Amino acid sequence: MRIPDFKLERYFARWEFAAPYLLCSSDIEGWKMKELLALADSDALARWEGLTLGYTETPGLPALRDEIAALYQGVTPDQVLTFAGAQEGVFVLMNVLLGAGDHAVATSPGYQSLHEVARATGAEVTLLPLREEDGWAFDLEALRRALKPQTRLVVVNFPHNPTGALPDRATFEALCALCDERGIYLLSDEVYRYLENDSKDLLPAAVELTPRGISLSVMSKAFGLAGLRVGWLVCRDADVLRRCMAYKDYTTICNSAPSEVLSLIALRAKQRVLARSRALLASNLALLDAFFARHVDTFRWVRPRAGSVAFPRLLGETPVARFTDALVQTEGVLLLPGDVYDFPGNHFRLGLGRSNLPEALSRLERFISHPG
Repeated sequence: MRIPDFKLERYFARWEFAAPYLLCSSDIEGWKMKELLALADSDALARWEGLTLGYTETPGLPALRDEIAALYQGVTPDQVLTFAGAQEGVFVLMNVLLGAGDHAVATSPGYQSLHEVARATGAEVTLLPLREEDGWAFDLEALRRALKPQTRLVVVNFPHNPTGALPDRATFEALCALCDERGIYLLSDEVYRYLENDSKDLLPAAVELTPRGISLSVMSKAFGLAGLRVGWLVCRDADVLRRCMAYKDYTTICNSAPSEVLSLIALRAKQRVLARSRALLASNLALLDAFFARHVDTFRWVRPRAGSVAFPRLLGETPVARFTDALVQTEGVLLLPGDVYDFPGNHFRLGLGRSNLPEALSRLERFISHPG
C-alpha cells in the first residue's frame, strides 16, 4: 500500500507538544488517572489491582464489549470489535470492504483517513462537499447523484469534524434507508456522539437503523480519554466483522490490557464522564459566541450544533496558514489551517474541549487586536 502523508497529523507532529495552547484540539480535556480510578466500581477496581500485563482477547475484553454494546439499541456484545483507537478501525474496515473496481463516497472536509485509506485500497473515491453557505448541512440529494453502480461504501461523520454539523433525524434516517435500498455499506463515524449542544438532537447510531450501518466510536473524544487508544466498530453483519477480526491479526492483534480496564471504568461511569465533557463544552461555547460577536469583521462563524470542533473562516486577504503560523509563533496558540483538509477557503479548525480555552482565546484576541 502507498498512501500520502496525513497532513493533519504531520502538522500536529510539529506543534502539538511545542505550543502551550492547543486551540484546535478535537478531543476533550484528558482525565487524570487518579480521578478516573476514583470512578471505578468494586469489580473494575479489583480488575485493575489484579491486572496481569499479558495479551488480551482479539475482539476485546468481554466486560468492555458488554458496556460498549449497551451504548446501542439492539446490539449484542458479539457485534462489537475493539481496536487501538478509531483510526485502526477505519483502516481495517476499508481494507476488508474495498478494493480496485469499487467506489466510495465520503463527506468533505473530513478526517483524511476517512477517504484516503479508501483510495489507497485501489477504490475510486468521490468527495461530497459540505458548504458553509448552507450551514454545513448534509445534502442527501447530492449524495444520491454521486452514487454509482459500483458504490460499495458511503462514509459520513456526524457530529462532524471539523464543522460541528449535525443533520436532523429525518435526514439521517433517509441516508440510512438510501444505503439500505442500494445495498451499500454505511460507515458512520460517531466519535463525537453524545456531545450534542441540545440532548434532543442525539441521532440514533447507524448500526441501529440499518443492517448495513457500521458505527465507529472511540474513548478519545466524548469520553476525554484519548491516551487509552481504545476504539470500536459495531456491526450487525457477522461476516464483515469476522473478516475485520482476521485482518486485525496483521495490525495490533489485541488491545492494551490496562487501557481496556480503564475504558471499562469510564463506560460504567459514563453519565458522570459525559457530564464533565458537556459542561466544559457549554462553558467554552458561550465564550466563543461572545468572541465571534465582537469580531464579525475578522471571522465568519457558523456555530457548531454538536461535537468539540468548529470551522470558522478568516476574512480578508491574509492566507489562513500565514495567520495560524504567526499566531503560534507570537502567542503560542495553535489553530489548524484548513489547508490540511485540502478544502477551499480561509477556514481553520477551532477546538472547544480544552480547559485553558479562556486564556488561549484572550491571547488570540490580543493577537488580532495588535497584529505584528
